[in-house]
Amino acid sequence: MNERVAIVGSGAIACGLASVAATKLGEAVLVARSEDSADRARAQIAKTIERLEGDVDAVTVTTDHDALGDRTYVVEAIVEDLEHKSDLLAKINAQLKEPSAVLASTTSSLSVEHLAQASGRPAKFAALHVFNPVAKMELIELAYPTTVNGDTKQRTEALCEALGKTGVEVADESGFVVNRLLFPYLFDAVRVMEEQGLTPAAVDTCMKLGAGHPMGPIALLDFVGLDVSVAIGESIGTEIPQSARDLIAQGHLGKKTGRGYHDYS
Repeated sequence: MNERVAIVGSGAIACGLASVAATKLGEAVLVARSEDSADRARAQIAKTIERLEGDVDAVTVTTDHDALGDRTYVVEAIVEDLEHKSDLLAKINAQLKEPSAVLASTTSSLSVEHLAQASGRPAKFAALHVFNPVAKMELIELAYPTTVNGDTKQRTEALCEALGKTGVEVADESGFVVNRLLFPYLFDAVRVMEEQGLTPAAVDTCMKLGAGHPMGPIALLDFVGLDVSVAIGESIGTEIPQSARDLIAQGHLGKKTGRGYHDYS
């Protein structure tokens, strides 16, 4: 694998992807929005690479978009917002010096067709829905615009394999496969919990021990983040329990804030 990979973003998915790419491919670049974001990214990447027994120096973390110039495969991994992603993809495209470079997005709910056109590289665009935690999760859902060429698909599939992941091509439909099936179940678990007067722990225990799930549905909502979960649910037309919106309004977004349906303090 001779792709020179870069990730633009500094959240959990971006840091996880940069860590795995550096460990598996030998080097990677991560471009963060600010110096504070870059510092947080460096700390997170160091922890992940230590667990992977890799070399933390294999990841270059910077705020300079000029670092994208020689990259052959760049993945945008920022907030799931159509305008923000579209603007950033166009900016990245302007920085790429390699005519054959592939530009990708980690979207799972936005139109891949629209993002491909916004990127300025409609034939060399792909959606890579990477799952968190990136180092552990083996699946990457792959979605392509109708304008994609064969080289882009071949290189995207090869990159997934080089990263130690299984790439599965899915349709360009909001939620792809996993989120479209998963989030109706997660929010239905909240409704069952509330209707039956159960605790979050009780519902989670039932599904872990009775269905063999590694994590219960209420804990998984907290892990993903209630704000992110609600955004995904809305994008696929799932009914959202009012309690989820109430928790978000109170600033309780799940594990990342110390409290969601569960208390992590």
